[in-house]
Amino acid sequence: MAGWMLAGVLIAAPVQGADGDAKARVDEALKGGGKFLLSQQDAGNGAIAIRGRNQTAMSALSILALAALGHQPGDPTEEGRGMKRALDFVLLPANQEADGYFGQKDSSRMYGHGITTLMLSEMLGMGAAAEQDALIRERCMKAVRLILRAQRVAKAEHSRGGWRYTPDDSSSDLSATVWQVMALRAARNAGLEVPRDAIDDAVAYMRRLYDPETDRGGRRGAGGGGGFGYQNKGREISTTAEGLLAMQVCGQYEAEETLGSAERLLRDGVRADERWFYYATYYYAQGMYQRGGKYADAARQKVMDLLLPLQGRDGSWEQGGGDGREAGKVYATSMALLSLAVKNHYLPIYQR
Repeated sequence: MAGWMLAGVLIAAPVQGADGDAKARVDEALKGGGKFLLSQQDAGNGAIAIRGRNQTAMSALSILALAALGHQPGDPTEEGRGMKRALDFVLLPANQEADGYFGQKDSSRMYGHGITTLMLSEMLGMGAAAEQDALIRERCMKAVRLILRAQRVAKAEHSRGGWRYTPDDSSSDLSATVWQVMALRAARNAGLEVPRDAIDDAVAYMRRLYDPETDRGGRRGAGGGGGFGYQNKGREISTTAEGLLAMQVCGQYEAEETLGSAERLLRDGVRADERWFYYATYYYAQGMYQRGGKYADAARQKVMDLLLPLQGRDGSWEQGGGDGREAGKVYATSMALLSLAVKNHYLPIYQR
């Protein structure tokens, strides 16, 4: 991965501590990022996306980011009105297939479907009006049923319990799986019907991807470190951070996989040259916050040090990791905001 390309971005000195000055800088960065997302809203249809790519998924991710800043669609503010319009766009009948799938029209596949379902689950009861609330519930229930059906597709034992690119895919990967797990847990938390065995099967799938560190004698220890792979056992930083958050969201706070992943991330952290930098930073920030204590403290400092220097003068993020350049500023900015806003814990799914 090439080094950071900082031309045109606001260069900031490394954050020296989580003190009042750092808090003020984070708050200012969050405010600027929120304004950038609103500046990208289509004046016609209300979508928040750049060059029309993955419009439904990016609009949903932007709504999540704005909600993480404390805004709601019913607020009589610029942010509230922007969220309402973005929600109206996501809820258009044309954006969801008859079977409940959100990933077809905008080509975001199951990744986008999971993001959109997570957003709708978090927005249940937060619509700007009763009519919008009713649509959120209707679309969300259909989307949840699609996730559950996709999990039940016949798969080899190694892939059973997970998800991949499309609803009928017979294989699985951790990244697609974690978005569906987050969506199902949020829906269940909001009172929608999600069978417990769906969560249990997803946890079993994720456990098969865990690779513990061992000593020279081949002995493994829960506190000795470890990580998750993408489709096979592994310890990549991005997938380890994904697994850490997902295991905790599923209630596995003291599982070997949770403890080992937290130790690995405490030791190694997220690096500036991560290929999936914004993705990894988001999961790292949220997963370590869930772990609490020294893990949350270390991640909060690391995330500030990494992200604050990369914010552009227009409030956006993009420079840096490969996923920022590939997916664009709306994606990178939304993920950066969700990473930095962990301190707010406004969204139920991210609360301890």
